[in-house]
Amino acid sequence: MLTAEAKGVFPIAPTPFHPDGRVDEASIDRLIAAYLSAGATGLTVLGIMGEAAKLEPEESLAIARRFIRGMGALPVIVGVSAPGFAAMRALARTVMDEGAAGVMIAPPPALRTDEQITGYYRQAVEAIGADIPFVIQDYPLTLTVQMTPAVIRQIVTDNPSCVMLKHEDWPGLEKISTLRAFQAQGSLRPISILIGNGGLFLDFELERGVDGAMTGYAFPELLVDVVRLQQAGRRDEAHDLFDAHLPLLRYEQQPGVGLAVRKYVLMRRGIIASDSQRKPGAALSARAQAEVDYLLARLARIDRRALAKAA
Repeated sequence: MLTAEAKGVFPIAPTPFHPDGRVDEASIDRLIAAYLSAGATGLTVLGIMGEAAKLEPEESLAIARRFIRGMGALPVIVGVSAPGFAAMRALARTVMDEGAAGVMIAPPPALRTDEQITGYYRQAVEAIGADIPFVIQDYPLTLTVQMTPAVIRQIVTDNPSCVMLKHEDWPGLEKISTLRAFQAQGSLRPISILIGNGGLFLDFELERGVDGAMTGYAFPELLVDVVRLQQAGRRDEAHDLFDAHLPLLRYEQQPGVGLAVRKYVLMRRGIIASDSQRKPGAALSARAQAEVDYLLARLARIDRRALAKAA
């Protein structure tokens, strides 16, 4: 079961598709092998990057089950966000029975007031059951829901089953410091904080007190290395390696095409067979593909793991 002591890197897995829209199970298996080889400490599936909203319920369960079994003893978090609590409960209870470590819940975009946000999470926990560990997804840039540190503290206080925050606010460094200050003062019990946003601010977020990363950057090895180096006190080495990847990290974070970039890079690396998204989805233009290829070639001068394996 997921606990508040969780640390390291939990990559967000994309859902690989064939060009005709079918789920590509062979590519799921290659993703699992890549995450294990990279040194991931866990995995998160069926998030925004996993195109969860485009999946049938049976597909969601089958994908989650394949990742859970493939990751073996490592914890797998399953995104269960849904428009209604009935669907959320059904998926949450089922994936936990299949061996998931916990679930992730994002707030629906309609929430605006602090009371609406905290009330929503209380109702979500009532729906799925207080025995299921859950992760708060705080991603205002996409979800448009603004959670202050005080609101996050209230959600954690109200719900003992909350063990982790996926922090994706931007700018968000001061929010991390505020939450860790709450913890030091005793007004917030310890929780794990992993960061998203493609890892764009991972270098300094680690220095502000986060426990690792939960994001979908196409080089999970980089995330693992930066976390490891920072935890070992090798600050300059961590920043040097991070800086080499920063142009590609930045390119991935473009709104609307970020997933297309990630899938294209994973395809170029030979990890997934196709960069297809299930419709509706954006595809990279030939010009954009050439720009990514250029970034990969430049990165490979410093980090040879960027050498593409597929033509």
